[in-house]
Amino acid sequence: MGSDFSRRYFFLGTAAALAAARLQAKSAPSLKRLGYKSPNEKLNIAGIGAGGKGHSDIVSCSSENIVALADPDWNNAARTFKQFPKATQYKDYRVMFDKQRDNIDAVTVSTPDHTHAIAAMWAMERGKHVYCQKPLTRTVYEARMLRDAARKCKVATQMGNQGHSNEGARQLCEMIWAGEIGAVKEVHAWTNRPIWPQGVDHPLPDEKVPDTLDWDLWLGTAATRPYNSKYEPFNWRGWYDFGCGALGDMACHILDGVNWSLLLDAPTSVECIRIEGQNDCTFPTKSIVRFDFGARANMPPVSVYWYEGGLRPKLPEGLPADVKLGDLDDDTNGSLFIGEKGFITTGTYSEDTRLVPDSRMKDYKFPPKLLTRSPGHSQDWIRACKGGERACSNFDYAAPFAEWVVLGVIAQRSEGKLEWDSAKMRITNNSAANKFVKPSVRKGWKY
Repeated sequence: MGSDFSRRYFFLGTAAALAAARLQAKSAPSLKRLGYKSPNEKLNIAGIGAGGKGHSDIVSCSSENIVALADPDWNNAARTFKQFPKATQYKDYRVMFDKQRDNIDAVTVSTPDHTHAIAAMWAMERGKHVYCQKPLTRTVYEARMLRDAARKCKVATQMGNQGHSNEGARQLCEMIWAGEIGAVKEVHAWTNRPIWPQGVDHPLPDEKVPDTLDWDLWLGTAATRPYNSKYEPFNWRGWYDFGCGALGDMACHILDGVNWSLLLDAPTSVECIRIEGQNDCTFPTKSIVRFDFGARANMPPVSVYWYEGGLRPKLPEGLPADVKLGDLDDDTNGSLFIGEKGFITTGTYSEDTRLVPDSRMKDYKFPPKLLTRSPGHSQDWIRACKGGERACSNFDYAAPFAEWVVLGVIAQRSEGKLEWDSAKMRITNNSAANKFVKPSVRKGWKY
């Protein structure tokens, strides 16, 4: 298995290198006409969502010109506004595009999950490169829509699962592809999330909207409801209308190495096999979700288990009771690969990648480096925006990954095993569950 993968990726790398050499041989004016920028030429970047995670996403792009910031909550965005005083401030990103369309090259989208897709679509349709936070979208339909739009608009894209740029993620792939633990038929991944309220079975009471917040604008495509401070700016993640729960928060991190190293595509089925606190308003307090994937390349079928709310997998035979799994400093998040010849564990962002038990790492040498190393997740995207190598978690990679993650969200809201037909984008054995595949968009908003 290892040699087959090595040859494939070696020649892919060689082809990319030859293409780059040919591009470098062209004159600078020709490159500029093709959309390439000098590495020294700065991009004009706008931020959609400037508070919370938006702050760190924008700061990570501060090597470029930050020219505009849009956020319906100016109190939450105040720190970012202060840090980038030259950036024009907006509440509505649509107004921002109307007024600054010609001097914005790229945008970061760091809004709640339910507005990722529409903001990213607005940007791509106007020729802007897009860095969009994980989970890429709240629904399967939106993920596929963004993938297709990115291809059509020919823009550089990146999902904000920063662990994809870590060294450990590449080491994991190279270990799996080299056959270090043999064929993998099971993976178990866990998180301590939710760390916000879930299991709430009723809407929250009406409160006065702060003067600094445009609540209707914050709701965006979601159904109208009264404002409550426990929805915004942070706890929105637990509510069905706005977020994707613990899966949305952490799966695109913890399961990324699983997705990449095992070359996962669409699952054949997904099922929530344990759940606590299920209700009609928010995500559960605890759950276990199983994803089943068919054979891929020369890899056998594999089952991926997701545990949240503090639930953990049982240790498989062959691992001691005191084994340290997941993150080395705090094992409340992580993953465990069970192979025919052993075990690999990784941390939240695919760091701390190692064989277990620890004795297997004594004198261990990682396989030869096969994959391109990243300059950092945001810089990887910025390089792509300037015409360089495609960003590593571009939407061709990120959208199919996000699709199967949010299928887990549907399983948490549905009974029994869901059989998935990816080509038709349809659950074949539960017609009621299909209402969650595509979002409801309230009047006045459209993609």
